[in-house]
Amino acid sequence: MARNSQASSKSLFTAELIVPAIGDAFRKLNPKELIRNPVMFTTAVVALLLTVLLVVGQDGLGIGFKLQLVIWLWLTVLFGTFAEALAEGRGKAQAASLRATKAELTAKRVKGAIDSGVVEDVPASALRKDDVVLVQTGDLIPSDGEVIAGVASVNEAAITGESAPVIREAGGDRSAVTAGTRVISDEIRVKVTVNPGQGFLDRMIALVEGAERQKTPNEIALTLLLVGLTIIFLIAVGTIPAFATYAGGSIPVSILAALLITLIPTTIAALLSAIGIAGMDRLVRFNVLAKSGRAVEAAGDIDVLLLDKTGTITIGDRQATEFRPVGGIDVRELAEAALLASLADETPEGRSIVVLAREKFGLDLAALPAGAEVIPFTAQTRISGVDTGGRVVQKGAVQAILKANPGAGSTAAATELRRITDEIARAGGTPLAVAVDGTLLGAIFLKDIVKAGIRERFGELRAMGIRTVMITGDNPLTASSIAAEAGVDDFLAEATPEDKLALIRKEQQGGRLVAMCGDGTNDAPALAQADVGVAMNTGTQAAREAGNMVDLDSDPTKLIEVVGLGKQLLMTRGALTTFSVANDVAKYFAIIPAMFVALYPGLGVLNVMGLGTPESAILSAIIFNALIIPLLVPLALKGVKYKPMGAGPLLARNLAIYGLGGLLAPFLGIKLIDLAVNGIGLA
Repeated sequence: MARNSQASSKSLFTAELIVPAIGDAFRKLNPKELIRNPVMFTTAVVALLLTVLLVVGQDGLGIGFKLQLVIWLWLTVLFGTFAEALAEGRGKAQAASLRATKAELTAKRVKGAIDSGVVEDVPASALRKDDVVLVQTGDLIPSDGEVIAGVASVNEAAITGESAPVIREAGGDRSAVTAGTRVISDEIRVKVTVNPGQGFLDRMIALVEGAERQKTPNEIALTLLLVGLTIIFLIAVGTIPAFATYAGGSIPVSILAALLITLIPTTIAALLSAIGIAGMDRLVRFNVLAKSGRAVEAAGDIDVLLLDKTGTITIGDRQATEFRPVGGIDVRELAEAALLASLADETPEGRSIVVLAREKFGLDLAALPAGAEVIPFTAQTRISGVDTGGRVVQKGAVQAILKANPGAGSTAAATELRRITDEIARAGGTPLAVAVDGTLLGAIFLKDIVKAGIRERFGELRAMGIRTVMITGDNPLTASSIAAEAGVDDFLAEATPEDKLALIRKEQQGGRLVAMCGDGTNDAPALAQADVGVAMNTGTQAAREAGNMVDLDSDPTKLIEVVGLGKQLLMTRGALTTFSVANDVAKYFAIIPAMFVALYPGLGVLNVMGLGTPESAILSAIIFNALIIPLLVPLALKGVKYKPMGAGPLLARNLAIYGLGGLLAPFLGIKLIDLAVNGIGLA
């Protein structure tokens, strides 16, 4: 994870980021861009009005005072657009490095049958969905796809930042490959799963640039609140001239404009978009791609985490370690049947069965008999095997084998098979039953390996108040053993895709937000249903498409950081909103007495800051209103630090820091600015 630490420690204010952001800040003054932020649009309209009045207006105010107001109002708008541009600029810098990996690639497109040796060199942009390409040692994978033949080591450093190669192979849940990654050994045939411009890397580039960022529900709700407050204050300010006339005086338009800008919530409005962009950017820098800001927000509120066992909690490469026959069956006969049933099985488990049978018993069967029909594995049947015409050889989950052969369930062999499989399950392994023509031969012991350090990570999730549930197709005994070793709170055994969906819907109906981690095609429906669906990058294309987040490191415990970043996004928005509203109160004490002191001299007692003159008070408030935005940009981009604690203490801490701080900072800041303004004679 070296890349992440470097990215996080890099200064926010480098020339490479600031110079383009300044240019983008001016481009964002385009009304079509600015109208997306109604509060800053209102500020720009007011600044434009005062600019016009500066030239043609005669309202009794000095030209120098009005010029300063105009300058600081435009700076307020520019600081707001600069905050958004700087946040987007960090994403664009990330996108530039990704785009460098997506230079025009060439591909060896297979002509004719999938196993054909005839290939043609074509540009990667000419590839279409369902094309098959040959990728050999040293080649860059030209398009997103699924490995349909072969096994190879792939360097995915261009995507994940990690230099350690990964295995990509046909079958199982490690078949997905990404454009721009390099094959460093052997060769594979890849079926293209996307059309040009629609690949995983293309979407990553668009997302980190902010081109596809949409406002989240919370962000929209806050924007509507800010718009509502702006309208209310606009109406309130609009009534002041009549009130002043009734009192026997008048208030210049420039002063009314200054009052409006200090009343409306410009600070949080200027930073709101930057907070959302930075939240997604922090995920990308942590090697997690969020397809929407809504998913990031939801991650901060999840209550239940569902994890697929194989490839998520366990390493995923279950290895056959032993053949255990039932009474009266020779172990060699069981090994021969298991070998025959596994010859067409391209999963790591299937290949390990073939290797074990050959190494332990010297079996040399290399191919299926002529005319044999393969029985493919499905999530519903949970059985695979072969029909040679003379006999049917099956292997699969114990209950599935017994269900497919009703007559075998009541035999003595079935009783012994259950005893054997219970022993395997209690040892933390996965048993696969083997049957020939309905006769039970025994079981294969597949060993699961729990990922290192995962138990401690689940403990951290528990401390956050998140309940973890392991989902597996294994029998309850095996599931219980793995769950205990991994440290999850609960498990669902013998789960079908329908069972996963039902569990998620049940939790959601109870008012809980659910996150799901998975990597297989059979996880896709559950990933799509979950509030936060985190797909492993090592998983299938279907899983990556279904999830609303993709973990490029394929580490299920990364959800701890995802949750923390989600909470950080929510806390940052809440903290800066609290600060913005609180510092508006201080600005009222500065500008309102200054406006009305001529009409009502008694209001001078509200000048608690002891500001020099009405003009300096108004100018100081406007200057502070502008300067506070760039001062808060680092906090908006880095985010408020999250520490696991209860909601009550967390709220109290934030109110003390950002509520009280929001009240005190403007009093001090405006007073210092007023001293400077009066000291150099600006007002």
